[in-house]
Amino acid sequence: MAEASTASNAQTGILGWVERTGNKLPDPVFIFFYLIIALVVISVIAAMTGVSALHPTAVDAETGGALRIEAVSLLAADNIQRLWVEMPKTFTHFHPLGYVLVVMLGAGVAERSGFFAAGMSKAVKSAPKALLTPVVALVAMIGNHAADAGYVVLIPLAGILFAAAGRHPLAGIAAAFAGVSGGFSANISPGQLDALLFGITEEAVGASALDPSWTANIAGNWYFITAMTVLFLPIIWYVTDKIIEPRLGAWTGGATAGAGSGEEIETQDEAAASKGLRAAGLAALFVVGLWVLMVFAPGTPLIDEAACEAIPAADCSIHSELRPLYQSLVAAFFLLFLLTGWAYGRAAGTIKDHRDLVNMMAESMKDMGYYLVLAFAAAHFVAMFGWSNLGLITAVHGAAGIESTGLPLPLVLGLMVLFAGLLNLFVGSASAKWALLAPILVPMLMLLGISPEGATAAYRVGDSATNIITPLMVYFPLILVFAQRWKKDFGLGSLTAMMLPYSVWLLISGTLLIVIWFYLGIPLGPDAPVGYTMPTVTP
Repeated sequence: MAEASTASNAQTGILGWVERTGNKLPDPVFIFFYLIIALVVISVIAAMTGVSALHPTAVDAETGGALRIEAVSLLAADNIQRLWVEMPKTFTHFHPLGYVLVVMLGAGVAERSGFFAAGMSKAVKSAPKALLTPVVALVAMIGNHAADAGYVVLIPLAGILFAAAGRHPLAGIAAAFAGVSGGFSANISPGQLDALLFGITEEAVGASALDPSWTANIAGNWYFITAMTVLFLPIIWYVTDKIIEPRLGAWTGGATAGAGSGEEIETQDEAAASKGLRAAGLAALFVVGLWVLMVFAPGTPLIDEAACEAIPAADCSIHSELRPLYQSLVAAFFLLFLLTGWAYGRAAGTIKDHRDLVNMMAESMKDMGYYLVLAFAAAHFVAMFGWSNLGLITAVHGAAGIESTGLPLPLVLGLMVLFAGLLNLFVGSASAKWALLAPILVPMLMLLGISPEGATAAYRVGDSATNIITPLMVYFPLILVFAQRWKKDFGLGSLTAMMLPYSVWLLISGTLLIVIWFYLGIPLGPDAPVGYTMPTVTP
């Protein structure tokens, strides 16, 4: 494997400062623990000084006016008791935990059986040369459901295919990296990222107590992420073909210049892979058919026909009746990934018996070990924020402060996108950042008239756009290795410079998309309006 010199890997300027500063930050798990300590100190001071706010929806039964919410010390006896007594409940009832683990049980089988990798390879290899860039970009964005496979399989494969077509392999690597990572939130269907982020959003709404009836719907950004895919595809295509590849110059190294390290990409037998993909397609049709049956069959288990009986007719909609269907999507994706992975593995020979299937599911849970530790810390941070009332108090005063500036709400969303993109340069974990931001931003934006789904959509635009330019992103060194196979002196600075145009254009276009989306009032997903109206205040 080619090694870059120290000089070529050195970053200077703003990106160098980002790298040095980010490397000094502790692990996100410890960031949460340090924030919990700070939260305890702040809660004590806030309680002593009488920090408070008027609850926007609750009414004081004694006075008939708005209920005053006061800061509560986390060192109060009942909060200390709650911390230790409810610790198992705080952890296990953390909404993202169940959502993500269920989906990953199935996704782990689809990944380890080779289904994800074979599907992406088949799609890209079948692309006409003239459409190689957009096909790579599209498969990369859709392939972010495949987690590691998108980075480990598709990105180096794109380099090889570009070289075989007589094009610069680094342009292929750049296009695939931009799609997988820069378009991390773009897709044509919800997946494990939606389960993860909306689980945190639901936790934040619950902690604020602003709307006890609100529940997460992992399809809540479906329309928006599909629009992101449609928007990002021509942007990645244009930047690759018109900006990046001309700067790289003509490729004269041949189709195998990067294969000298002995680490060529391993591909399964084409016939076995094709057989497996056909079997996986039948399994996918079975799952889709099963869900359709449960919607339209007698008894309609996924339709709540009685949903409108207890609410005014004007407030009823088809989405009220379809709520069980939306809530079943976590299980649907679990079963879809599980059965397609199993069907592929049985047909392709990567799964011999039920023990292989169980082992793949177990291995996927092993990979979630770090996430479990992170979730434990995040769960207690979010819960303690709620116990102290500081989240709601901060949201109320923050919303009032934003209203006083007169900033249009779409502009507020745009600023949130930019803030998330900046924070992403230092803290790479999408779940860690959202767990930090959601307890304040979600209720604050609800008070301003922006739905929890709208807040989540704005966050994910900023979170993904800057992934491809920060050396702190976990796959950044791996992409550098892939690039160095084709150009030995390709360093961190070279990779960052190559990906910067993608990041800028994705951030600008994504920000404009969320701003225009809010102006037009288009639903972000089924039963997921971008605007929000607070529940009626009742005694």
